[in-house]
Order: sequence, then structure tokens, then C-alpha cells
Amino acid sequence: MREQEPQTTGAGRLSLLRSLWNRSRAEARDDAEAGRSITMPLQSGLPPLKQVLRRLALALLVLAVTTLIVYADHSGYKDSSDGSVDFLDAAYYATVTLSTTGYGDITPVSDAARLVNILVITPLRVLFLIILVGTTLEVLTERTRHQVRIHRWRSRTRDHVVVVGYGTKGRHAVATLVGQGISKERIVVVDAQRKAALAAGDDGLVSVTGDATRSETLLKAEVQHAARVIVAPQRDDTAALVTLTARQMNRRATIVAAAREDENVPLLKQSGADTVVTSSSSAGRLLGVSMVSPTVARTLEDLMTLGSGLDLVERPLTPQEAGKSPRDCADLVVAVVRGRNLLDFTDPRLTHLQAGDRLITVRRATVAPQV
Repeated sequence: MREQEPQTTGAGRLSLLRSLWNRSRAEARDDAEAGRSITMPLQSGLPPLKQVLRRLALALLVLAVTTLIVYADHSGYKDSSDGSVDFLDAAYYATVTLSTTGYGDITPVSDAARLVNILVITPLRVLFLIILVGTTLEVLTERTRHQVRIHRWRSRTRDHVVVVGYGTKGRHAVATLVGQGISKERIVVVDAQRKAALAAGDDGLVSVTGDATRSETLLKAEVQHAARVIVAPQRDDTAALVTLTARQMNRRATIVAAAREDENVPLLKQSGADTVVTSSSSAGRLLGVSMVSPTVARTLEDLMTLGSGLDLVERPLTPQEAGKSPRDCADLVVAVVRGRNLLDFTDPRLTHLQAGDRLITVRRATVAPQV
């Protein structure tokens, strides 16, 4: 089920405008620190040659507009050579004026022409110069633009998913989330390795570089406003510390943690994890099943890999399915979530489906996730 995207509030826009106009020292320091540690997804830009051609076209457009403005009031200008201003003289005057050369052989003499020079020609001259030095200005404003993007993202990020660790487990978790309909804009990756954070940025995700066991790192990922947190670092002790820190910062978020060893599962649950997945035990069970029945193992792998063939998904009960038997549904129903109880398909209470039930079904995959 695709979840709704968070909408940018008016308060967020006002906060952005206020930050551009006036910022305290603490806010400026916080934005500067965020700019160093937060990696935003790369925005596709035009190739250099197309950028140059586009700026050249804009410069020629400004020159043409200025020429037409001058020629429309050519009687208000005086040419020192012959006294009259034709279209060629208007183009010549526009060129030397916009380039700030200003030879002085053609000058505005009427009040209307001088007023047009003040109110129209001068702004066009400034615009013309900005276009010509656009590349330099772009380099100079890149840092400010990056901080504006980060500030805007932080002001509107709510009910998102924070993924701590972008290794093998983290990448596959993100792929599954995207396949379930959660947009990449709602996923934030936290990793201590700069290389992993950059890889997440290349995959279109916002990433934070830093130690996730420290609260200031999780604050940059807006974990206090997150709806879900996935903890998938390389070490179990790190996972416990991250889980404990995240739970202290956000009491309502659903936290799912990965552990290597079974003995660390109680520790992670005491730290605040709602669900703990033991990677070594799961791998061991899959190895055992593969030895006894390779086809069963392939089916399990297919069910766990979203978009590969068969998907095991949880979905809400549709109005048309209410009151029917689970066997009458279009999908293969393997279990039903009713209240806080999980009822498998053999449970005698599943004679018919009730409003509010959530179905765990097996269905044919439609679109493979791309990360």
C-alpha cells in the first residue's frame, strides 16, 4: 500500500525564508555542520555545452529586447554622427550599453528615453552581466544552495524511515521499502563511512555521515520525527547503542534491529527494539532447508525477495472481501492479522473475514524495486 507523501507546510516555507534573511549564530553553525555531514541526492543537470548555449541564448534575448525598447523610442535618442537613430543604431547602442562600454556617441536626450534607461535598460544591463558571469556565480552560490536544500528538507521531513547502516542488510532493506511503495524521499540513511553515505546519495537517498550511537547524528537524520527506524550496523553492540539512543529520542517510532547472534536479541529488545531479526540464525535455517529441499529454499528466497516472482505482502481487507472466506480471495491468504492476534490459515476462527483485518498474502510480483 503506497503511503501518502508529507506535504510542505506554510510554517516550513516561512522558516526557510527567515533563515535566508536572518539567522542566529547557533542556527548558522547548525546549518554549516549539517552541510558537511548530510549528503543530498544528486540533481540531474544540463551538460556544460548546453549550459553555455542556454546562457548565450538568454544573453541574445536580453540584447534583442533592449534593442526593440530603444528603437521604439528612437526619436528620444541622438546620434552625434548624423543626428538620427535607426534600427542598426539601436542595436549598436544596446550592445555598448549592456556591455557597460558606453562610447557616448548615441545618448538619450528626451525625458522619456532617460526614464526608460533608468527603469528598464539598467536592470537589463545587470541581468545581462549576471548571465555572462553565470558560471562564476553558480560556483559561488553552490554552498548556499546546498544549505537551502538541506534546510528545506529538514523542515518538511516527517514520518519518514531512518536506515542506520548502508551495508548489505541496509541496501536490501531500502530496496524492499521502495518496492513496497515508500518513496526514496521518505528514506534517510545514516552510516559512519563516507563512502557508504555517498553510495546512498548516488542511489537517490538523503544520507547522513556520522556515528549513529551519538544523538547529534540522529538529530541530523530527524529521527525524532521518524515513523520507523531500521538498525542494521555491522556489530551487535553498535546496534544496541543505536537502538537505545533512537528509542530515547523517539518513543513512538517502530524500531526493527538486526542482530548477528541469538544471545543479543534480549539486549536489543530491552534497548527498545520492537522486532529483532537474527541474521546468522536466519541464514543457518535457510542453509538447513537448502540441504533437505533446495526447491523449498528457492521458494523461500523468492518470497523474501520483493519483485522476483512471488511476493509475501501484508495488505488491508477490501470491502468486497469482508464476510468472505480467506479461500475466496484473489490472493493466497496465509495468515490474518486481527487486532493484536496473528491467525494462520488453519485457525478455526478464520471462517470469514471481518472489517479491520489485515491479510498476509502471496501474490505474483508486478514491479521489481530499483535502488
